[in-house]
Amino acid sequence: MTDTPARLLTLLSLLQTPREWPGSELATRLGVSLRTIRRDVDRLRDLGYPVEASMGALGGYRLVAGAAMPPLLLDDEEAVAIAVGLRTAAGQAVTGIDEAAVRALTKLEQVLPSRLRRRVATLGTATVAAPDAYAGAVDPEHLTALAAAIANRERVRLRYRAADGSESRRHVEPHRVVTAGRRWYLVAYDLDRDDWRIFRVDRIDAPQPTGARALPRTLPAPDAARYVTEKMYSLVPTYSAVATLHAPIEQMRGRVGDGPGDLEPLDEHSCRLRSHTDTLDWLAFRLIQLGCEFEVHEPPELRDHLHAMAARIRRGAGAPG
Repeated sequence: MTDTPARLLTLLSLLQTPREWPGSELATRLGVSLRTIRRDVDRLRDLGYPVEASMGALGGYRLVAGAAMPPLLLDDEEAVAIAVGLRTAAGQAVTGIDEAAVRALTKLEQVLPSRLRRRVATLGTATVAAPDAYAGAVDPEHLTALAAAIANRERVRLRYRAADGSESRRHVEPHRVVTAGRRWYLVAYDLDRDDWRIFRVDRIDAPQPTGARALPRTLPAPDAARYVTEKMYSLVPTYSAVATLHAPIEQMRGRVGDGPGDLEPLDEHSCRLRSHTDTLDWLAFRLIQLGCEFEVHEPPELRDHLHAMAARIRRGAGAPG
């Protein structure tokens, strides 16, 4: 490759991948000598790109973090992926991230080739994010402080506002930050309560790392995401249901009762459903959306829940209650 500017851009693109490149491999890819590679690396350093060289059989060149953010070279798919990601980030419930995402997206779209700009615009016009009334805005500085404490295995003091509005000071060992829907949760060991706790990050204020090291602890779950899911689910009363469905079992298979023994035939026109443990709301929804007649045998709480739903539906439809 005899065109020096084009060769430098290609070299920079290779170095921006997270690996070390032996000089011989770079020379082969660019069709030049090792001496030319060394000169080109020096040119990139003169332009402010922090290219590091390591010696030895496994050594080579790689781009490292410098004092400033260097321009990035992206291929077509990477550019489209980042543009779509920025559009998504612009709607996230993290205070200030939406504005930063819009600024970054504007810069990116200014330099996108027209063919890529059309792809991004098509995705943007065809996609809309539904607003989430339950999402709480999160301070990105709080997220950064918590993430740093997790990485450094450092204890944190913070103020926390509970669901009832009461506030308390907490001394915790952060473990992981988990996103669920558009909410952010901190899984941490609460030192004052000597137990694991889940904190909504939008209710956290003034997180301050203490400098004290967090102890290695075993989370009572396979991972933090599973812990959040199981813990939140355990706070909701759950039930198992038994109901007769007035529809052939062949019609119900694949629509309800996916486990062995969930469905059993009664006759050619009906079958028995034995549900797994679930919430009343979900059990009621599963039965109603089947589109067939049914009778609930247990639990009585599910029958009461369906009666209350039916009354609300009648009132909503303008029928006498």
